Amino acid sequence: MSQASARRMRNDQPALLDTELERLPPELRWREWMGRVEAVIFAASEPVTRSVLARVVGRNCNIDLIIDDIRAELAGRPYELVPVAGGWQHRTKKVFGDAIHAAFGTAAGQGAKELTQSEALVLMCIAYFQPITRGELSSFFGKEVSRDLIGVLRVQDLIASGPRSPQPGAPYTYVTTKNFLSQFGLDTLRQLPDFEALEDAGLLSKEKLLAGDIMPEFSDRYGKDGA
Repeated sequence: MSQASARRMRNDQPALLDTELERLPPELRWREWMGRVEAVIFAASEPVTRSVLARVVGRNCNIDLIIDDIRAELAGRPYELVPVAGGWQHRTKKVFGDAIHAAFGTAAGQGAKELTQSEALVLMCIAYFQPITRGELSSFFGKEVSRDLIGVLRVQDLIASGPRSPQPGAPYTYVTTKNFLSQFGLDTLRQLPDFEALEDAGLLSKEKLLAGDIMPEFSDRYGKDGA
């Protein structure tokens, strides 16, 4: 390799980022780490994971404490830093949803096609009982859940194919996606309301599901009249 080629390769590589910042006093080092973490999250179009944030801070930096300090500084702002889909993301506070809707004609964080009530019901069923096959969904609702309906949920990246079922023919199962978590502001599926607890409280049941009586967070975001 010629010296000119070697120089080009070195110049094409990004400069190494000083993550330890040992030249700075502790307070300024912490402020720099906070700025880097917030800048990376702000620039990202999807939730940023801990492993990504670890690339811009020191080895002994406690990312959870950094996040806590950033969130404290944003307390009076109209947006906040929230845990979503296994990472962190800037989100407009819900209290400003009406203002955003008035300005743009769409609610905060909602740009996807509105789902019918039937689609929202199937999505909710997949969320609670995944991995689940289309046949099992059809049995649950007492009528066929069409491939077209499943296709709508797949196109919006709300569900994806899961593992093959051990049933005869090894049909595909369906599971929710990270985008599903993001759309509902969930960090993990464990944050879904406990289905059995809702049943015990009389707030939800299979009969209510089949009647279209779905939880407000599903109905408000995705449900509309019609099938």
